[in-house]
Amino acid sequence: MSRVCSVCGKGQTSGNNVSHSNRKTRRTFRANVQKVTFVKEGKVVSGYVCARCLKSGKVERV
Repeated sequence: MSRVCSVCGKGQTSGNNVSHSNRKTRRTFRANVQKVTFVKEGKVVSGYVCARCLKSGKVERV
């Protein structure tokens, strides 16, 4: 799954795991994307949309 929102373009970012002893190792934060069918420019399409776009109403689901 390509974890990129087709509305806003949000994807995965990187950061650090920080242990109790303050050691740092690299990690990735994945975007919360769901596969939905929605209306885009008057057409019904299927794609991945992040939870923020779904919640804020930027997407009209079918």
